[in-house]
Amino acid sequence: MAIILGEHQYGKAESRLVRIYRDQPRHEIRDLNVSTALRGPWEAAYLTGDQSNVLPTDTQKNTAYAFAKSKGIDSIEAFGLELANHFVTDIDPVEGARIEIEEYAWERAVVDGAEHDHTWLRKGQEVRTAAVTVDATGTYVIGGLKDLVLLKSTGSEFAGFLKDEFTTLPETHDRVMATALEARWRFSTTDVPWDEVYPEIKRLMVKEFATLQSLALQQTLWHMGTAVMEAFPFIAEVRLKAPNKHHFDYDLDRFGLENRGEVFWAADRAYGLIEATLLRDDAPPAHDAWRASAGLA
Repeated sequence: MAIILGEHQYGKAESRLVRIYRDQPRHEIRDLNVSTALRGPWEAAYLTGDQSNVLPTDTQKNTAYAFAKSKGIDSIEAFGLELANHFVTDIDPVEGARIEIEEYAWERAVVDGAEHDHTWLRKGQEVRTAAVTVDATGTYVIGGLKDLVLLKSTGSEFAGFLKDEFTTLPETHDRVMATALEARWRFSTTDVPWDEVYPEIKRLMVKEFATLQSLALQQTLWHMGTAVMEAFPFIAEVRLKAPNKHHFDYDLDRFGLENRGEVFWAADRAYGLIEATLLRDDAPPAHDAWRASAGLA
């Protein structure tokens, strides 16, 4: 029996990078969490400790900070493409690069009724994500979001499900539906107005969540993904992950009070976890586009 080295990569995970633009009286901010991973002939590093082909992870971190200054950050997708192409094109013997980026949103502080030029409040909404892969097979960009917390107080059902001797869940035609959505979408091109497309994708997903009379969270995910892919032909694939954040009617009968779907126990666990992938039947191959580094799908 022989033991061989399988898939491997290495990089610098979660470099917190804040870029502030000060060239005008009204400053701008981009707040990122950047992870890099390089792929190539690193076998000797693993098997014998030979580092002669290894670009230090600290160098990868420094490159991200230097590029934030020299290249700027127009969008996290464009920034990821700059980094990935640099590592593959300019650094021998790198054969492939994976860049994963999370962006944290800020909104301007309002002082005496006017937006302040250089003070912000952290937004409490979703985290925007991007994952860029460049290798011999091509260039791949995956946009996304995570922790988009959604809740609607009606318009959701769950009935007609399979039952066995262990089933205790009652059927319902009117329930609270809540989730913390994680969504990823694979582009079939890099010719994309990234910062214009992202809010529209989010808007479409929220609209479908809100307006669909949902018979199941599975159905909601299908409609959310379909709406995005119909609106943007250059999106080849959408992957969705949605924990079902259960809200159970709290028993108030024992206190002589009637609970008519007004007071709930919001259970944080256990929770249902619903996942779906939507793919165009003519989508180009993904190759290693979904091969994660620091945890982004």
